[in-house]
Amino acid sequence: MPLPVDIHIGRVLRRRRQLLGLTQAQLAEVCGLTFQQIHKYETAINSLSATRLWRLADALSVPVSYFFEGLPAEKKSFAPSNDHKRPG
Repeated sequence: MPLPVDIHIGRVLRRRRQLLGLTQAQLAEVCGLTFQQIHKYETAINSLSATRLWRLADALSVPVSYFFEGLPAEKKSFAPSNDHKRPG
């Protein structure tokens, strides 16, 4: 099941590609990918690595942060919970 961030990035990727009048095949060629891979990114079947996201941003003439604009910040704590007690 795709994560919300992958869905958001995929939608932004597709919107920007279409805005520039590029096909999936044209964008894929510029980035050294297959059009199937672009399709998988746009539909959130596959997640993008940081390197691929950077390459796509460069090919689409946008900063990497562009893909995260409008994404709601999740308020999750990464601190360890108190449910697990340390021995000793």
